[in-house]
Amino acid sequence: MTQDKRRFPERGGMAGRGPGPMAMMPGEKAKNFSGTIKTLIKYLGAYKVKIIFVWALAIVSTVFTILGPKILGRATDELFTGLLAKITGAGGINFIKIGDIIIWLAGLYVLSSIFAYFQGYVMAGVSMKLTYRLRDDINAKIHKLPFKFFDKTTHGEVLSRITNDVDTISQTLNQSLTQIITSAASILGIALMMLTISWKLTLVTMLILPLSAVLVSIIIKKSQKHFVGQQEYLGHVNGHVEEMFAAHIVVRAFNGEKDSLETFSKYNDRLYQSAWKANFLSGLIMPITGFIGNLAYVAICILGGYFTVNGSMTVGGIQAFIQYVRQFTHPIAHLANVSNVLQQTAAAAERVFEFLAEEEETPEASDALTLTAGDRVDGNVCFERVSFGYVPEKTVVNNFSAQVKSGQRVAIVGPTGAGKTTIVKLLMRFYDVNAGEITVDGRDIRMFRRGDLRSMFGMVLQDTWLFNGTIADNIRYGRLDASDDEVVAATKAAQADHFVRTLPDGYNMVINEEADNISQGQKQLLTIARAILADPKILILDEATSNVDTRTEVMIQTAMSNLMAGRTSFVIAHRLSTIRNADLILVMRHGDIVEQGKHEQLLAQNGFYAELYHSQF
Repeated sequence: MTQDKRRFPERGGMAGRGPGPMAMMPGEKAKNFSGTIKTLIKYLGAYKVKIIFVWALAIVSTVFTILGPKILGRATDELFTGLLAKITGAGGINFIKIGDIIIWLAGLYVLSSIFAYFQGYVMAGVSMKLTYRLRDDINAKIHKLPFKFFDKTTHGEVLSRITNDVDTISQTLNQSLTQIITSAASILGIALMMLTISWKLTLVTMLILPLSAVLVSIIIKKSQKHFVGQQEYLGHVNGHVEEMFAAHIVVRAFNGEKDSLETFSKYNDRLYQSAWKANFLSGLIMPITGFIGNLAYVAICILGGYFTVNGSMTVGGIQAFIQYVRQFTHPIAHLANVSNVLQQTAAAAERVFEFLAEEEETPEASDALTLTAGDRVDGNVCFERVSFGYVPEKTVVNNFSAQVKSGQRVAIVGPTGAGKTTIVKLLMRFYDVNAGEITVDGRDIRMFRRGDLRSMFGMVLQDTWLFNGTIADNIRYGRLDASDDEVVAATKAAQADHFVRTLPDGYNMVINEEADNISQGQKQLLTIARAILADPKILILDEATSNVDTRTEVMIQTAMSNLMAGRTSFVIAHRLSTIRNADLILVMRHGDIVEQGKHEQLLAQNGFYAELYHSQF
């Protein structure tokens, strides 16, 4: 594979997965709440006009809703006044006036609904745009991070940040942000409306209802740890089921069904224990708030009846007040819940912003070399006293020096952990050397733009990578502008054309998300065809034939010999029989070149290479 001219997603799917290692858990709190919220507000700054508009709509919608019970109380008073007048013979019920009041009330509720609709519409747009921006920033950041970041960070952590954490932020913005303003406006507005009806009943309500808020907060605090456990063990259950399903053949082959069931039962039992406690405690909120609300209703009915009898209140006033008391408990519960949601959101946002603040790859030099189509690349490669370690205190390549001339076939051999693949990673500038330098045609590779440097190389790795798409698309990934005839020619050179044509739909067959609908050896052949299609000046083959049979390996070696003609080639191999014809063999041990030369010369030395060779034959 050559320089990425196009990005293809690794289609792994998140369905059925539990939360990743960095997934946001309910109740988890941010380390720096205020700082994270400030950063999030900066991100929202681009949409401040729309957010202010949303808040204005939310306040107006809430005001219209709050006015409803007061106006309905006027209709009730008009009805009772008419009934009393009819009983005493002084008149009757004025249905016209009552109808006008009801029309006004219906109009207010319709307007409130319209404002609420536009509020939700605008806020959904803002949250989706912010979600898009965050994911776009994360995606761009991924391609700027050095490889050392991924050495210490699991894929699950990165996926969790771009999915779970961003979704949490999106949901909070879409729902909780407007809920805060509507709940605050509701509490203030309802309190004022109750005061206009009766300050005495309002005082009684204020003494009773805060008890509801206190109990709700206690329940939420108690239930959070169980929600955390529920999410944790839900992840364990999902992860275990997915793992067992993916390795079903291995589990059956080694009679692992019993152990698998025991592990599942353990996770499932803990999930059950956490889930029922969490849901039981959270289910107490509505009964408790309802019970306390009923206490307030009883007190209001008794006192309201007394005030009505002595003429200080009307029946409509009591009816309106009871409605306000019923409404008053809801925003209190909402605010208690939102406060917890904000903590979760801050924790999610903190992880996203930490990721975006990660140290990036060393920036390209302002005068970096750029390759054009007409530039000639000979392929002379020189390693001069190169030292490197993935961590500073552990050096894996020590004072490595080698001269590779244009067109030479260089084999790099040695035991596992000797530093063979590390040399290739340094050559491709996946990592920068700690000391020394690597040059291509006499120029330090750090002088090139990374994309231009990597466009010189074709690479076939031991671990194959194919994406969800047709076989032709996977091969064409090596050169996106290649024609169908060129794709077929490259496939024939890789000895893969025959098996491709035997597959359903041939070159148009779609490789699934796991790329397991073709064999490992067939995948390797396709990646070799991809490298052949790229037609690079320098080839890197890292155990490229490790997953094919001996007969196919012979055919591939023939194709590779033709491909490597006139090109500088680096071949990493454990099977030493495959590199006998190499122009230069570098024998590595503990990060150093201990021997170098041709096959016959190294055997004649009867040193470490000869020991490796004879151990295989």
